[in-house]
Amino acid sequence: MVTINNAINPYRDNVQGKANEPITVAGLLDRAFRGEGGRYEGGVPDWTLDRIYDRLEHNAPRIAIIGGSSDHPAHILDQETVNKAALKIWREGGVPFYFSTPVLCDGTAQSNMGMSYSLQSRNAIAEMVVNQMEAHSYHGAFVIQGCDKQPLGVLSGLAHLDRVRRYRGEAHVFATFSPSHVLKGGTIPDELKLELAALAEQANAAGFADIAADIQEAVSYILQCSSNTSFQGVFQRAIERGLLTEERHKEFEKRLAVHTCDSKGGICAFHGTGNSSREVTAGFGLVCPELEMLTDPPTQEQINRAIESLFSIIPRPECSVSELVQANIGNTIRIHSASGGSSNLIMHIVGAMIYAGFDFTLEDMERIQREYPIPDLYDYSLTEGRDIFVLAQQCCTGQIRGMETLVYELTRNGVPMELDAPTVTGQTWRERLSNTEGLSADGVTDNPIILSKPRRKFSGIDVLRGNFFHNAVVKISGMPTWQLDQFDEKIAFVLYYENEGDANQQLLDVNVLERLKGSGLFRMEHLKQMAVHNSAVSIEELHDASYEELFDRMVRDESLKIAVIISGQGPEAFGMPEMFTPMQHINAHRQLKRITTLISDGRYSGVTFGAAIGHMTPEAYHDGGILYLQNGDLLNLQFRKKTIDLMDPEQFASGKLVGYTGDIRMERKLLGQTRMDHLRKRQKQVAASNRLRDCTDASRGVVPMGVALDADLKWTGIKTMSPTSI
Repeated sequence: MVTINNAINPYRDNVQGKANEPITVAGLLDRAFRGEGGRYEGGVPDWTLDRIYDRLEHNAPRIAIIGGSSDHPAHILDQETVNKAALKIWREGGVPFYFSTPVLCDGTAQSNMGMSYSLQSRNAIAEMVVNQMEAHSYHGAFVIQGCDKQPLGVLSGLAHLDRVRRYRGEAHVFATFSPSHVLKGGTIPDELKLELAALAEQANAAGFADIAADIQEAVSYILQCSSNTSFQGVFQRAIERGLLTEERHKEFEKRLAVHTCDSKGGICAFHGTGNSSREVTAGFGLVCPELEMLTDPPTQEQINRAIESLFSIIPRPECSVSELVQANIGNTIRIHSASGGSSNLIMHIVGAMIYAGFDFTLEDMERIQREYPIPDLYDYSLTEGRDIFVLAQQCCTGQIRGMETLVYELTRNGVPMELDAPTVTGQTWRERLSNTEGLSADGVTDNPIILSKPRRKFSGIDVLRGNFFHNAVVKISGMPTWQLDQFDEKIAFVLYYENEGDANQQLLDVNVLERLKGSGLFRMEHLKQMAVHNSAVSIEELHDASYEELFDRMVRDESLKIAVIISGQGPEAFGMPEMFTPMQHINAHRQLKRITTLISDGRYSGVTFGAAIGHMTPEAYHDGGILYLQNGDLLNLQFRKKTIDLMDPEQFASGKLVGYTGDIRMERKLLGQTRMDHLRKRQKQVAASNRLRDCTDASRGVVPMGVALDADLKWTGIKTMSPTSI
């Protein structure tokens, strides 16, 4: 029998635990046995209280099965996996326990106060995991991985506990992750498709071709909760144009909703935070390939292989949670970049390293990305039938091998990977890739998602800097090259909102551009110079144009650029909610989305599409430059150069591109004070118990300050191997 080589065993030395806990273990195993229909591969059930007592006395591996709350779709069928895992852990000589954590669903929390608790829930989950693991002295974990903040919350807690226990001279913490299966997207009923097509025809006949086109585009999506938001935006515009009644809108909404999700649950099939987390935990080496990407809950055989691997690494401290995190950080970042993962994961990856005890920042992550250009190897599309469910099907049929395939294709494209880093299988990546069956992406000939030949030479998240902020991030992978060209090297007017609520109210207005034109908000000489710079017309050509004529012309030729600023959304100000809804409102307006970028100290959903810049630091609440911007300011957007600068307005009026060099905080001191007063009042809408106080900023993962201060291990870089030496 495997035992933990640790002088400390509270169950041996404290009679209370041995009195209390055997009944919980027996109860878990009894329920598992019944749940599995009386099937147990170990023969006759033998988990008597006496035997459980003896295993606790002799320091058998105490392994917590960590699940999530069943009010999240990813955890509806957790109990099936719990049953199988508990029986196998006992059969291997361990002692299984079970606890779960609350899991906040970002989709449900969108556009309400729940979004201000979402990021904080990651830190809360980490704390819960540490609390429970320490209080009941569990050695390791089998994690049923769900969606949103749960995966990296649990990972961070386990990595942190591993570091703490090793500091105390105790045994390391080991864990394996079992991601929930992928939820199949829904199908719009044929009858509803016909009704939506008729609505599009009605819109065309009434002269609203943009609404018709947006309806047709929305119908092309695989039905998901995220695509339902696209319908919501265009339906609202149809109501305002008199094409749709509120009653019929609600009927459409209901019929879409009830046909969206498969009743067996799972992680939503769009490439958001849930599936990006799946890729990241696999990249950290914490997922056995048998469990990585499934279309149904795992079988007993698949769970058996994962738990057998877990028991094989118990004696190996180099395979502890924190060691796997630091050994695989380069692989994880490159996998995340090549797959075009959610920008949310930038904070979570940095945060995981800090929880693991390493002094790590966004700049370190950026350095890894810049070591070698990371190509775009993911051809994911909700409108062309290539969601993550399709990718899971390809993995389940043996055509490809998920992240092993992506690691392999990255090496074939010359990207240096940490092939000798250990993984939870007990093997290094090099050893895992030595089996080439189904390894190449070329094995998928129909609808490939992971590619062997890049779509383009760059992907992932870029870090931006500027003269009014320290850093921000933009999801380059979410911007097709043509869209990047639309905004790169362009001057944009600032349209400022103090918070998301104000922005949502105005951006949903179908007449927002007409109202903006009527306000005369922008200076005429700035409009002219913007037209010259952004579309290369001559200033003479614009000499006789009126303000309204010039504005309309610039909207038509898309030389008018607007930078919508949503401030006051940072971690301490308002919990750093996702700016999914305002971005959707922009994308639901066919003219607005071609000329608008959105900049915020908040963050973005993984399914956000467009020029979305977030995580800006310092946040407004900490006197960041974003607090002091105002309507009509001019920004120079230089995405390929990775900069955004506030421009000198007088110099620009005379045709010169000169960055602002004044002291914006002093010049707009009163404005800043007024906005800070508003921020503090609004902040009280978030329960004081759950505010992100005393945390690092977004560039350092938004982790509790105490965790960051203890992260004193120097991360000096990574040793890369030749990509040709697989």
